Amino acid sequence: MKITPLGERVLIEQVFQTEERTKSGLYIPKSNEEKKEGIVISVGTLNNGQPIPLKMGDKVIYGGYTSEEIEIEGKKHLIVELKDIVARIE
Repeated sequence: MKITPLGERVLIEQVFQTEERTKSGLYIPKSNEEKKEGIVISVGTLNNGQPIPLKMGDKVIYGGYTSEEIEIEGKKHLIVELKDIVARIE
C-alpha cells in the first residue's frame, strides 16, 4: 500500500528505543517518554507546489502533538506536519 500525505505533511515510521541489558543480564529501562525519531516514508508538497526538502529514508526528529497515527503492515506510522519536524539526523 502506498500512502502519500497531502499538503505540507510527512509520513514517518516511528523508531522506538529498545531496552538495554547489562552484562549480568539486568534490563536498564528507558524513559517512559516516547522517543520522537522516525524514518521518512513519503512526503507531500509545500503549499506553493515545490517539493518538501526531505526524502524517503531520511531520519528525522519531530515534536508537536498534532500527528495522525496509522498502522501500516503492523508498524506504527505518523503523518506529521512539516512545521513539527525539527531536525534531520545525518
